[in-house]
This record gives sequence, C-alpha cells and structure tokens, in this order.
Amino acid sequence: MTVFDRAAHIVIATDEAALAEVAATRLIARIAAARGEARICLTGGRTPQALYRLLARPPWRDRIAWQNVQWFIGDERLVPPDDRLSNMGTARALFLDRCALPGSIHSVPTDAATPEAAARAYEATLQTLYGATQLDPAQPLFDAVLMGVGADGHTASLFPGAPALTERTRWAVGVDQAGLAPFVPRVTLTLPALNACREMLVLVDGADKRATLARLAAGEALPAARLDPWGDLTWIVTLEAAPETLDAR
Repeated sequence: MTVFDRAAHIVIATDEAALAEVAATRLIARIAAARGEARICLTGGRTPQALYRLLARPPWRDRIAWQNVQWFIGDERLVPPDDRLSNMGTARALFLDRCALPGSIHSVPTDAATPEAAARAYEATLQTLYGATQLDPAQPLFDAVLMGVGADGHTASLFPGAPALTERTRWAVGVDQAGLAPFVPRVTLTLPALNACREMLVLVDGADKRATLARLAAGEALPAARLDPWGDLTWIVTLEAAPETLDAR
C-alpha cells in the first residue's frame, strides 16, 4: 500500500491559488470542529505561502476563531526569527503576527546552544500543552498538520537515510546536518508526533515535484511515504506537480 492508497482525499488543484483555497477551507473546518482549543502545526517552504497570505485576508481571516487556536511548526532552521530562512518567522510575517493572539504562537527556541537542546525544549512545550508525555490515540496531538514534500522525497526535516526517520519515542529531534540546502542545523518533529493528528494536509506544487510524486505512487520508500496520520490524510497537489498516475478522489 502506498501513501496515496492511504489517503482519504486527493485533490488536484488547477494552480497555486486553487491549492491555497482548498487548504484554507479544510484547515478552517478543522479549527471549527475542534473540541476546545485547536492545535495547528504549520509547515515551511514556498508552497504554503499562498495559503498563509490567504488566511490573513477577509473573508478567510474572519472565518477563524483566532482565540481558539494554538500554532506550532513541524520543523525549523536554527536561524534568528527574522531570518528569511525561518519557517515560523515566515508564517508570522505572512499572517500570524497580524491575526493570531499573543501567546498562541509556539516557536522552536532557535537561540538554544545546540539543535538537540532546541528539540528538547520544543518537545517539552508540546508535552506541557498536550498534558502528557505519551501520545494517546484517543487524543491527537494536533487537529491539523500541514506538510510538504521536497524533490528528494523529504518531509519536514526528515531526510532520506536520516536516523530521525526511525525515531519512535521522541516528539522532536535535532538535525545537525540537513540533507538538502540550505545546510543549516534544524529541529524537526518526528513521525510519531506529526502523524498524531486528526487530519494531515500535504501540499505539493511545482513541476519539479512530479517525478517525486511518481516515485511515491510507485511505492518507493522515500521519507514522505511514511506519512500515516491517525486521522484523514489529504493530498492537495497542483496540476503541474501531479503525475499521470495520480487520480483525484
């Protein structure tokens, strides 16, 4: 069974703008359906930026109960928050700083002495807000997780052949050496933490991703093939990124 066989939904969007609208609709629905506060895990890279800009504008902005949302990041580069390479810094600049409530944005402490120290601190933040140090299938960690896929098949900062791919107990780990540029140290959530969600939205855009998705459809054991959320798995892929073997459903 491939990662696409496990998907509850595969949406082929006409372009980047359509991808953003589909993702916004599903994300807002998850926030509205949350039992109490919604926990949303964002992703970095170029693809989600159209979504983030959309969420900052009416009418989309007005559909979110911002007071009921806690925001997290799936992986982060250990750079200053205002650096253009910062994943959470980008999300903050595009929509969070204008819309989210104070105290609702939970960033990786990128000023920590080492990637491992930053990962331990972020894991502690997650566990405090979750209220436990062990994940419970009856209580997902996140209501929604946004993910992307790199040309090499990596997702978050889980690169091909990395030890982090086989981590089963930690929620976050340090990445001393990235498998793809920019080669800066990082922190990434692990598969157990990322998969502990009610819905995972995988956003893919760009012709350079078509071959990667074809490899995933063929069952190749790339890191993104390990995405297996507790709840729904939804792929939102633009036409230029979708291989011929990928069918919408």
